[in-house]
Amino acid sequence: MFSFTKNTITQLFSNNTKWLEKQQTSINSAAAVIALANILSILSGFVRTRVILTYFSEEIVTAWTLAFQIPDMLFQLLVFGALSASFIPIFLSVKKNNNEETAFKMSSIVLNILMLVFAIASIVIYFYAEPLTLARVGDKLSSEQLSIVINLTKTMLLAQIFFTVSNVMTGILQSYKRFIVPSIAPIIYNFGIIAGVAIFHKTFGIYSAGIGVVCGALMHMIVQIPLALKLGYKPTLSLNINYPGVKKLFLLSPARFLTIGVSHIQTLALGYFATSIGQLSFLYISYATYLSVFPVRLFGVPLSQAALPFLSQQSGKENLAKFRDLILQSLNQISFLAMPTSVLLLILRVPIVRLAFGTDNFSWHSTITTGKILAILAISITAQAMVQLLIRGFHALKDTKTPLIISVLFTSSYLIGSFLVVNYTNFGILGLAVISCASFLVELFLYIIIFNKFIPNFIDKSLLIPQIKILLASFFMAIFLYLPFRIFDELIFNTTKTIELIALTLTTGTIGILVYIYFAAIFEIKELELVNKAIRTFGQKWKSDVNQTQEFLIETSVDDDLV
Repeated sequence: MFSFTKNTITQLFSNNTKWLEKQQTSINSAAAVIALANILSILSGFVRTRVILTYFSEEIVTAWTLAFQIPDMLFQLLVFGALSASFIPIFLSVKKNNNEETAFKMSSIVLNILMLVFAIASIVIYFYAEPLTLARVGDKLSSEQLSIVINLTKTMLLAQIFFTVSNVMTGILQSYKRFIVPSIAPIIYNFGIIAGVAIFHKTFGIYSAGIGVVCGALMHMIVQIPLALKLGYKPTLSLNINYPGVKKLFLLSPARFLTIGVSHIQTLALGYFATSIGQLSFLYISYATYLSVFPVRLFGVPLSQAALPFLSQQSGKENLAKFRDLILQSLNQISFLAMPTSVLLLILRVPIVRLAFGTDNFSWHSTITTGKILAILAISITAQAMVQLLIRGFHALKDTKTPLIISVLFTSSYLIGSFLVVNYTNFGILGLAVISCASFLVELFLYIIIFNKFIPNFIDKSLLIPQIKILLASFFMAIFLYLPFRIFDELIFNTTKTIELIALTLTTGTIGILVYIYFAAIFEIKELELVNKAIRTFGQKWKSDVNQTQEFLIETSVDDDLV
């Protein structure tokens, strides 16, 4: 897989593709690259989902969605847990203290060890896929669905091996401040799945999607290797754990491993509880979650990841006042951008669900149910986006214990609430959505309360007044969005036609955004001017050098795009 000649690399990265090697600087330019990559990844994910729903029934697609859980959890725990927060700073440290060749050899040894461990774990899961599947799903799945889940789980283990290689390549590229190629890779992955389904669906049925996953993951890996080799990466066959940087990297992994493990307990629990309610319940809540995380990935993750190096620079005791100001400014920016998006999803939930998943195989009942779940989850979108920043704030303070403790509390409350809803109420899948929403809000509350103990005067008017203003502007936006939406829906647009459905969504959405901007100006929300300034200056600055970051800016897990 690494047999690229120098001429091949030169051809791949000729003058016509030099833009792939561009670097970015400043918190806004780095965040904008991540946000753009997330938008394109999500849009390609929507195309992929519609293609799969076009060819397969809801029951089959539910099984396909469930099949991702075990392979993705294995990848997240063994690979992403080791690399996400540690690889780049250790790679750069080895490069600085030794030399570039040593750093590349370190990365190759890390990859070899991860591949070996992952291969052993994959073999175990392959042979125990059936009991593992039976243990994590409820009693509402049919025997056909169970068979698909088991077989696709086995198939998609191969894809995770390719992702292991590509994530190490991502770490290397981002260490050299190359973010564009890693951001393109997830989009190529999605189109690999689309091609697999389009070409092989008649022959292999839903397993064509599994073939697409493997092919997409392979392309996800291949697209990053040429630039990594051009930068100087050379594969080795060594497993020397004592090589500079290798042991240190793996010793830093347990905290991240535990945090990810706790998170995946919740993911597995959702699959179990949802499939205990009904055959399609897991599909509904997965699709609603997919739509609800759009603002989080668009605003919360990019701004939080881009803010990390700046927070780290101000995390000393002598700079706590600057640290506080920076994190409050970033929190207010995230809230200013995320809250109106959550209002759009709340009010326009049905047309948005129809545009995203509206095929002949996705029934009207499924659309309405998914829309109701989306409305509930939309309430917690801003909280989820803000938590992304607060987690990285603790990381900047060199504190990984507090996020882990909060994660345990968050997951525990979710498990208890979900168990009670499923076994002692008739709320069904909507009850699970309420528990999820409430858990996210409690999580934000815990982070803010604990942060206030670390940072003096964190909870004061600098946080509360902007949030109240943003909430009021969003409230008026919801009112002025709902009224024209109802009028246009009933009197003007024939929403049985896709073009008019798009027109309804764009028209009313535009009205809502303009109303939000109007009230933001009236309330003198200063984040409005900051956003305007960022938009005006981004086009001139995005090609500059990026400040050093301490984690992957493009997280290449398939988890975010599994539906």
